[in-house]
Amino acid sequence: MRLPSQYFVALSAAAALAGGGLCAQTPASEINRDALAVQRARTAHGEGITEKRFYTRAWDLSALPAYVPEQQVSGVLRLRGNDVLKRGQLLKFFTEDFHRFQPGITLDIQLTTSAIALPSLMTGVADIGIGRHLNFMELLGFQRTFGYDPLQIDALNGAFDVLGWNPAWVIVLQKDNPIARLTVKQLDGIFGAERNGGWVGTTWHPEFARGPEENIRTWGQLGLTGEWADKPIHVYSMPLQYDPSNTFCRLVIKGSDKWNEKLRQYPQYVRADGKLAIGAEELVKDIANDPYAIGWSDLGFLTPQTKAVAIATADGGPYIAPTIETVQDRSYYFHSTNYFYINREPGKPVDPKVREFIRYVLSREGQEAVVHDGKILPLPAATVREQLRKIE
Repeated sequence: MRLPSQYFVALSAAAALAGGGLCAQTPASEINRDALAVQRARTAHGEGITEKRFYTRAWDLSALPAYVPEQQVSGVLRLRGNDVLKRGQLLKFFTEDFHRFQPGITLDIQLTTSAIALPSLMTGVADIGIGRHLNFMELLGFQRTFGYDPLQIDALNGAFDVLGWNPAWVIVLQKDNPIARLTVKQLDGIFGAERNGGWVGTTWHPEFARGPEENIRTWGQLGLTGEWADKPIHVYSMPLQYDPSNTFCRLVIKGSDKWNEKLRQYPQYVRADGKLAIGAEELVKDIANDPYAIGWSDLGFLTPQTKAVAIATADGGPYIAPTIETVQDRSYYFHSTNYFYINREPGKPVDPKVREFIRYVLSREGQEAVVHDGKILPLPAATVREQLRKIE
């Protein structure tokens, strides 16, 4: 059933009054939040940059293994999931180069969204599911169907700041905020709330419990003094239903889903001109005008009026800022990953054609194709070695 436009106007106005993540500069009458309209605008937003190279720098890939086929394989290799490969030219480069080594393989490709990656794997219509980190229900469904976990391969890095190719995330402040660095524990205190435990995958961990005394709600609790000391922290977030929030939840608040009670979400919507308004971008615009705000967003949306902070995973540091080098070598905490998932029963060998394709993607030749496409970053050698051990 198609709802009347007045419904969306009223809904948007209500969201704005409730702090629902509406950029203050956008009149409610110019907003359409209809889900299918948002998806159409999203598709249109990403058109026209297929051949553009955003990164042209050279990377030293000499430490990566050259691809040497362990065996010649044949047949159809079915890829399902995220469109990160085909949105640019990377899939074209992979297909042509892999066929040079393995002419007997035909790629059957349906890459539309991460949401189909694991269902396709579970129902036997995919050999490799390509997508984001699995959420709770996806993993639970696989475990209950097969009795073991899918094998997760960190097959490709994300981008540094190229929007649409999984750029790194940053903790965003207004540029005049004195805070320059934060720990993950402090982020938990800011974005999270008291809890009686959390999740790793589908395993409950009561040791992740913490009390309300660890909540951080004022800037003084982060060490600021003077006029800042008693000022409340305004917390902005990407939509909690979107994958980035699932990952932020996993990395920061221990998978607990216990968020700051005043957290303000910024969903996507369609403007009156039919173009996509990206919540992560609107969030940064609002932080630029709010000295007491903190949020997290894609690195590519930073403006001269905002800044990113360095992050430490331990109280004593080191604090690592988001640079193209720290995102590429994955030392920056909020780097992104594109995963390959396969259905491999523990103790059993990986399907030879799947194994050969993964070995190719993780090889020097595969990562050179990544560099040639110029949108995501090549994997570091340490990550490649670790992932290759998973398919031995």
